[in-house]
Amino acid sequence: MEVPAVSLPVALLAAGVSPSPSPSGSDPAVPSLQDAQENAANAASWVEQNWSTWLAMGLQILLIVVIAVALRAVVRRAITKLIERMNRTVQAVDQSPLGGLLVNNERRRQRSAAIGSVLRSVASFSILGTAALMVLSTFRIDLAPLLASAGVAGVAIGFGARNLVTDFLSGVFMIIEDQYGVGDTIDAGVATGEVVEVGLRVTKLRGDSGEIWYVRNGEVKRIGNLSQGWATAGVDVTVRADEDLDKVKSVLDEVAEKMGKEEPWNELLWSPIEVLGLDSVLIDSMVIRVSAKTMPGKSVSVERELRWRIKRAFDRASIPIIGGATAVIPAEDTPDPSAGVAAPSAFANSTSPQSLASNPLTTPVATQKPPAK
Repeated sequence: MEVPAVSLPVALLAAGVSPSPSPSGSDPAVPSLQDAQENAANAASWVEQNWSTWLAMGLQILLIVVIAVALRAVVRRAITKLIERMNRTVQAVDQSPLGGLLVNNERRRQRSAAIGSVLRSVASFSILGTAALMVLSTFRIDLAPLLASAGVAGVAIGFGARNLVTDFLSGVFMIIEDQYGVGDTIDAGVATGEVVEVGLRVTKLRGDSGEIWYVRNGEVKRIGNLSQGWATAGVDVTVRADEDLDKVKSVLDEVAEKMGKEEPWNELLWSPIEVLGLDSVLIDSMVIRVSAKTMPGKSVSVERELRWRIKRAFDRASIPIIGGATAVIPAEDTPDPSAGVAAPSAFANSTSPQSLASNPLTTPVATQKPPAK
C-alpha cells in the first residue's frame, strides 16, 4: 500500500508542535522531506562522480612534491660531493713540489664554497619553481597570465636593481673562471692590492699602505693578476759611457751565478738571471738590463736583493754606478772649464788708469775740454 507524502507542517501539527510564525507575517517556503532527500542524493551523486578526480589530483600533487624534494636533495648532495672531490684533487696536487705555489688553502676554500653555494641555490630555485608551476597546472589554473606577470615583475626588478644583478653575475663568472683569488695581488683599475676576501658582490683588497678597498665586481672592467704563472724581475744598471763592457758583464754574470745557487733565492728564481745587454746608450752613460723569471709575487724581493748584490760587487770592482738619463759624472773626473781661462786684466778697459798711463797719445777724459764755440 502506497503511503501518501505528507508535508512538514502537517507532520508537525500531527505531532502537537505548532510552527513558529514568520516575522514578516507570511508563511516561509519550508523544504519538504522529499526535497532534502533529492538534494542529498544529488550531493552524493556529485561526490561519487568527482571523488576519483580529487583523488587523482591529490596523488598527482603529492607525487610532484615528493619527486621535487627528493630530486633537490639528490642534486644538492651531488654538488657537495663534487666540490669535495675537487678539493681532494687539489690537495693531492698540493703534495707535489710546486703544488703549494698554485693556489693556497684559503683561496681554494672560498672559491669552492662560493661555487657550491651558487650551484645549490640555482638547483633549488629551478627544481622548486618547476614543481610549483606543475602543482598550479594540476588545479587547471592558466599559467600564461601568471608567467606574463612574473616576466614583467622580473624586468622591473632587473631595471631597479641592475647594479646588484651586474655585480652578482660578474662575481659568479669571476669565481667560475678563477680570474683571481685570496692571496693574489691584482690591479683592478679602481684599486690595487692583495685580495683578502672574494664575494659574489664585493671583492676586498688590501693596499700597499694597509688600507682596505671594497671593490664592486660590476665596476671591474679589467683585471691584472700579478700572482698567476710567473713574474719578471728586472734591474737597470747605469754606468759611465766609457766603462769596459766586458768587465761589467763579467761582474754581473758572477753575481747572477752566485745568487742562483744560494737559498732561498734558488727557489724564488724560476730561470737563470740573464744579462740582456745594453738597454740604452747616452752621451755620458749607458744602461744595462738584467732580468729573471721569479715565483709569482716575489719579483720585488728578487729585484731588491739583486740591486744589493750588484752594488757591492761593483764597489769591489771599482765600477761606479751613476744616475739614469740625467747622469752626473763624479766631480773628480770632470774638468774645470775655467782652468784654461786667464784672469781679467785691467788693461782690457780702455778708460782704466792703467790703460791711459800706457798710452801717452790719449788725453785723459777728465782733462779734455769742450771745443770753443
